[in-house]
Amino acid sequence: MGKRAPKKSSQKGSRKRSVSSAGRSQQGLPALSSLADLPRFSELTPSERQRSAFGEAAAQAARALGCSVDEMALGCVVRLDRGFPAVVTADALFRAEFSAHLTKGGDSRVAVGDWVLARVPAGHDMGLILQILPRESDIARWRGGSRGERQTLAANVSVVLVVQQLGAAPISCERIARSAVIARDCGARVAVVLTKADRAPSAVLAEDVAAVRDVLGEECGLVMTSSADGVEAERAEKDAGALGVAWGPAAVRSLVPAGTVAIVLGESGAGKSTLLNALLGHDVLKTGAVRGSDDAGRHTTVARRMVSVPGGGVIVDEPGLRSLPIVGHERGLAAVFPEVADAARGCRFCDCTHTHEPGCQVRELLSEGRISQRRYDAYVALAAEMRESARTLDPDIVL
Repeated sequence: MGKRAPKKSSQKGSRKRSVSSAGRSQQGLPALSSLADLPRFSELTPSERQRSAFGEAAAQAARALGCSVDEMALGCVVRLDRGFPAVVTADALFRAEFSAHLTKGGDSRVAVGDWVLARVPAGHDMGLILQILPRESDIARWRGGSRGERQTLAANVSVVLVVQQLGAAPISCERIARSAVIARDCGARVAVVLTKADRAPSAVLAEDVAAVRDVLGEECGLVMTSSADGVEAERAEKDAGALGVAWGPAAVRSLVPAGTVAIVLGESGAGKSTLLNALLGHDVLKTGAVRGSDDAGRHTTVARRMVSVPGGGVIVDEPGLRSLPIVGHERGLAAVFPEVADAARGCRFCDCTHTHEPGCQVRELLSEGRISQRRYDAYVALAAEMRESARTLDPDIVL
């Protein structure tokens, strides 16, 4: 974060200068008072472990700063604009920066959904994040360099909604499968939302639904939506009913009941903002056009933010992701494909690619009809991608 205030020798004596400097850096950010869909503190629930960690950290910080523990607040990061966090507590909503000891320690990578120990110094309208509390889940992707360099997309999320747009041609489940692998590895449940169903012919819809169920299993939550009205949307809704697939915003809302925090993952142009506008009941999130040449979209979501869904829980709106590497998510692969991972342990060769080697137990599953061709193909493709990064693989997982 290049516009942070310069380092100071004393945290206690530098608070006023630090907050003032951050205020200048944050000019041009939207006023929090204009963001009507941010969740209230009462809609967010820290775990008992996080509450306990807050109590201990608050007492330590109060002693270090020579102030009352009453000045410490348990807060949740509900929005990030260009890396600047907005925090909600039981009493306030405010922009915040990081205390000197966090920035000096290199532990200031906060994410939407993080629970934090915060303080608003007297005479300032901005707060200080003194500590990031332990995460119960960490939806993260590898961003190059080494296995340890990951970008946290959202913290303390319990459900990942994988959004996939439909069209005239059948979808590829590759992107859906890798999103599911990351979600399961990070401790979250997975559900799939198929958008723009009106664009897909009935036969293609049936093929798409069968593909998702083949790859992720019948127990995976599945919803279909359409942002259009008219004959094609009505036809798609009837097709969804015939296929046993839930339909529309109400069905999506049921995947995120009150007290739940979810994140929406999908490529640009997949219809995430349109879907969230439908859930919110008004157009608050910007939507953009899709290129006709490749059916790809342009980024319309810039900030990472939480939105409160009427009649439901809270959803993290994430900018469209061009890439979703799965380096380091071997345990997620095993969680999404448990029977295949179990079989892989019995292969004759420890470096079996499950494509041609003798004694391959994974191909035996396929030949005996115990897994589908789609499920086999998805596993083998993802395992091959991980195998290319063999030096970073978890030795406890056999691919």
